[in-house]
Amino acid sequence: MKKIFFFLLTACALVACDPVHEDFSNDGNITIEELIEKSTVTVDVAENGKFGNVITCSTSAAVNAKWFFDGDTLKATFGNYAWKKMKVGEHVVTLTAICADGTMYTTDFPVKCEVITQELKKYPIYQGEPLVLAQGDAAAGRFSDNEGKGLPYLSDDVYWGFKTLIFDVEEANPSDGGIWGEPAGPTMVRIMNGWWSNVYQDEVIIDGPGLWEVLITEDIAKDCARGNGGGGKDLDILVRRGSLKIRSVYYEE
Repeated sequence: MKKIFFFLLTACALVACDPVHEDFSNDGNITIEELIEKSTVTVDVAENGKFGNVITCSTSAAVNAKWFFDGDTLKATFGNYAWKKMKVGEHVVTLTAICADGTMYTTDFPVKCEVITQELKKYPIYQGEPLVLAQGDAAAGRFSDNEGKGLPYLSDDVYWGFKTLIFDVEEANPSDGGIWGEPAGPTMVRIMNGWWSNVYQDEVIIDGPGLWEVLITEDIAKDCARGNGGGGKDLDILVRRGSLKIRSVYYEE
């Protein structure tokens, strides 16, 4: 399959940082120009000539490399090679390179994916009868086998893998007021844990049916995962105003 190459020809940032405590596998240093010259980001091409959704990244520069996709620093890929399936749309691949003396370079590669050449695999978490999350019902949106009303425990692979949960929202019903005196308006939710000890996002507006995404952050994983140092507190979606009807919850890779 053909591939198309993208090179960043505009400004790249050079940052002189404090010495880092990584085990560098190289003993040389490069310039930002050398990094760009030795690095490529490719997108596969479909039979009709349109750009596909598989991105391949590589650098032959003697650096320690990290690749980020669309600024998602929680899901960095370490190494001189990275490969990822993406959704259709415009994306930015960021390469962060650390030289042996601790100098750090960062450069962006904008890419465009027009068609699906390799399907993203869907990993279901909840599916079945539509699940209603009513205003003020914290148990309805709690990911817990024994303290919720339909959503299962999330595995440590989901928490520590920092997955992005996708909620297929069938209905997002507005309300004439919220449980804490909010004025009338569209559905509003809070993302918290089941012990009410931490709020990760508040006053999140969902203004209609469609797909709603919730990113599992490091703070959520530390509080809610049951193993590997997690606090076991369960992720919880509390509807503060209105109500939600959820068809399914899943993540894709």
